[in-house]
Amino acid sequence: MVPHLQLRNARSSAPRVVLASLVAAVCVRVGFSGSAELDAGKCVVWGPGLSPAAVLPVRYFYIQSVDSEGRNISVSPAADSFRVKISSLEQQYVRVHVPAPLDRGDGSLLVRYRLYGSSSKGLQIEVLYQDRPVADSSRFSNSPVYHEYCVCPERDPRVWSSALQCPEQEPQIQQDFISFPSIDLQRLLQEVPQRFSRRGGLVHYSLINNQLHRRSLGQYTDFKMFSDEMLLSLARKVRLPDVEFYINVGDWPMENRKAGDKPGPVPIISWCGSSDTRDIILPTYDITHSCLEAMRGVTSDLLSVQGNTGPVWSDKTEKAFFRGRDSREERLRLVTMSKENPELLDAGITAYFFFRDREKDLGKAPLVGFFDFFKYKYQVNVDGTVAAYRFPYLMLGDSLVFKQDSPYYEHFYTHLEAGVHYIPVKRDLSDLLQKIRWAQKNDTKAEAIAKSGQSLVRDVLQPHRLYCYYYSVLQTYAARQSTRPAVHPDMELVPQPSDHSALCDCHRSPEEQKNEL
Repeated sequence: MVPHLQLRNARSSAPRVVLASLVAAVCVRVGFSGSAELDAGKCVVWGPGLSPAAVLPVRYFYIQSVDSEGRNISVSPAADSFRVKISSLEQQYVRVHVPAPLDRGDGSLLVRYRLYGSSSKGLQIEVLYQDRPVADSSRFSNSPVYHEYCVCPERDPRVWSSALQCPEQEPQIQQDFISFPSIDLQRLLQEVPQRFSRRGGLVHYSLINNQLHRRSLGQYTDFKMFSDEMLLSLARKVRLPDVEFYINVGDWPMENRKAGDKPGPVPIISWCGSSDTRDIILPTYDITHSCLEAMRGVTSDLLSVQGNTGPVWSDKTEKAFFRGRDSREERLRLVTMSKENPELLDAGITAYFFFRDREKDLGKAPLVGFFDFFKYKYQVNVDGTVAAYRFPYLMLGDSLVFKQDSPYYEHFYTHLEAGVHYIPVKRDLSDLLQKIRWAQKNDTKAEAIAKSGQSLVRDVLQPHRLYCYYYSVLQTYAARQSTRPAVHPDMELVPQPSDHSALCDCHRSPEEQKNEL
């Protein structure tokens, strides 16, 4: 029996879902007190991994257990109480990697799977509870299901957007393009290299007929591999507009002119924005790469974090926690505060580069696995050279995040509200200890803020939403071009992966295939 079971009304809190031709009803074993019993037929399943048309590096969907009275069950299921089997309907073997579902700690679970081949006849999904099918949980699709490296773009972006349930608008994109009602590509061609190439991290891209071309401007452009991989991945999935643009692959945003200046600002695309620049923001290379390489090349990504959030709230250590490099002076101050107030804060620097002379004084802390951060109730997020790119991962845990006030921001910050989704602290950290004490004395409120932030970020940082965001930026940019984009003589083609495992049959109409060529 599980005491103190928390229940909430499934009709009011479960997301509304439009499922395509593939649906699974899933349920887990839960023991609890009370008259309501778990009802397999009322369990809720949703997510892009149930739609054959939603092509992602790692497909995923969610399971919510519901009781017989239609209320969500918000406690974890028994460990290993169910498993999911996903297989191709092709006669030829197609490898599908399906790890154990991730327990999100609130009665919901996250199911992930990665395809290593395409299935023209679709997939079959089976959800088993103690090796028995749960309710009507075996469903299959008669539509082709393509793997990540299959080059088979959907020609109608509206169909693709609908399959991913992309939001109609993103507030940060609307804000970023206010300064650029019209984009003169000829002006950019003359001005951008002169103004910014000495900064060392600029890449000039042209996307024409869904093929990617680029030239590097500056000495430090190695991180173009991250922009390359995401743009190529997007081009494999949907027909992109013809567009010519510049991506800053360095840390700091570039364009500091204001909209009213003469001459005015130019549109530079960056991974991080700031209050005194006008760059157009994309999701950071860190979270996009983690989505592309999830379940193979990285261990911490936007999905895996959700099943590794440490002990339940009441069992977490009641301290604030920080580990990181010495990339900002406030981080050093954090370590000093920790030494003086060990009952409130556990902070340490794991590597020295900018302030090597301080290592003897402050000491060097051992590395801690990221998932172990969540053994602590409170996390401190302090800027690095720009915004700390760990912030989205911290928000996905179930610890309360104390975020340093900052001029820097990532693409999703406009969705967040200080005091509702996280606790703000002053730039110099002078009120951090006071706010940690507040959290300790107001445990219920602190937990509610942590859960509110986690819930929001679980939604806005789903991997498929990153694809939606990238496409929306390119589409908005393309609509403002006043001159025709072009492939320039000094550009090189960035090819799609040539691995034989990337080969697939793209099942589109003959007319579409002819037009694509």
